[in-house]
Amino acid sequence: MNAASLPAEETGAWFDRADPVTGALASRTPAMGVADAQAAADAAAAALPAWAALGPNARRALLAKAADALEARADDFVAAMQAEIGATMGWARFNLALAGGMVREAAAMTTQIGGEVIPSDKPGCIAMAIREPAGVCLGIAPWNAPIILGVRAIAMPLACGNTVILKASELCPRTHGLIIEAFAEAGLGGGIVNLVTNAPADAGAIVGALIDHPAVRRINFTGSTAVGRIIAVRAAQNLKPVLLELGGKAPLLVLADADLDEAVKAAAFGAFMNQGQICMSTERIIVVDAVADAFVERFAAKVATLAAGDPRAGNTPLGAVVDHKTVVHVAELVGAAVADGAVLRGGGAADGVIMPAHVVDHVTPAMRLFREESFGPVVAIVRARDEAHAVELANDSDYGLSAAIFTRDTARGLRVARQIKSGICHINGPTVHDEAQMPFGGTGASGYGRFGGKAGIDAFTELRWITIETQPGHYPI
Repeated sequence: MNAASLPAEETGAWFDRADPVTGALASRTPAMGVADAQAAADAAAAALPAWAALGPNARRALLAKAADALEARADDFVAAMQAEIGATMGWARFNLALAGGMVREAAAMTTQIGGEVIPSDKPGCIAMAIREPAGVCLGIAPWNAPIILGVRAIAMPLACGNTVILKASELCPRTHGLIIEAFAEAGLGGGIVNLVTNAPADAGAIVGALIDHPAVRRINFTGSTAVGRIIAVRAAQNLKPVLLELGGKAPLLVLADADLDEAVKAAAFGAFMNQGQICMSTERIIVVDAVADAFVERFAAKVATLAAGDPRAGNTPLGAVVDHKTVVHVAELVGAAVADGAVLRGGGAADGVIMPAHVVDHVTPAMRLFREESFGPVVAIVRARDEAHAVELANDSDYGLSAAIFTRDTARGLRVARQIKSGICHINGPTVHDEAQMPFGGTGASGYGRFGGKAGIDAFTELRWITIETQPGHYPI
């Protein structure tokens, strides 16, 4: 039996996840140890030769079945996300829709894993660059967009002929387990896909053992910058490539000629979708003085309509944050900013993990709210003198994942976008935007490497140089 799917009585231990809203039991999951994780890697290694040798259209067909199997579990995914992370039904269904698209996009890429013939100076030498599967790929996915990011961690590696291990988040193990169940039902079991679940206290040892395992040749991690640094160091010690998609402090720039109504809609969506618990969430709205008062008035009015409530009731646009620590962190950031002279334009006390949307105006670079990732329902409004100052403020950050610019002048928008230090930038659109075929990733403290499309092929294959000699050799000795 695959160690990654051992029943609880054989692994010997369980861990519980509580519903953040009610405190009731949300899920009970096998708490694997280091030996179990190593056995999962062994299983992936054993399955690798046959899966890597499978033709591209055969892999494509199985991935297409996996997408269907994911979507067939819609109700289960909604229930799991609501129970484990307090997600709204809308967020859960959006997760599933995008994740299904990601699997289908990965399926389409199986025939796009190409190479090239490179002209050689050596007579009669045919030189080729060929992409081959890298080996076993370890994907470590977070809780905030669990279906999207769990699928992203494994779909393109599978399309490239690798076998995979998904290290589930301790905050949503049932949700991540449903992904692996769907892939296995579609014919991707038997070590091709493997799930590792662990109690929170064991996470460091489990991840370290998986990175160290000789069969693991690629690691991808989505999560906090602090943990990403630890993973990068461990991977470097093993000389293994790692793809990191980490934190963010996304700026949305509102220039003097912006369509303010469009900017307000995009900023509210970007800041408060999923209670601001998205790596691309708009954390800083940088608005030039000429339109700042008008924008803030409209934006505050819009945010006042975004009520938060029990996600199971389904009658509010905002649901719960993932835990009480988020409530405390956001409250500390807001309180410190107000104490230093910022102005609260919307917000209030939380009811448990049901936290209202907070808008804090007149935030300056000296405040923690300007620099620290909140990962919660709060946005800072920063006032800029002009366009150049807005760009300066946007780039005054260690992070560089997503950004947005609002202007009626498209050429101006493109010019400003080229000055923003971020992996992603949208002109007249929100900072929260993801598509399966796009090269997704950041710079600086937001990580390195790219998921999606052909960039994903580069990340999860090994590029080899192979030659064929067609003439007799001539050597100097």
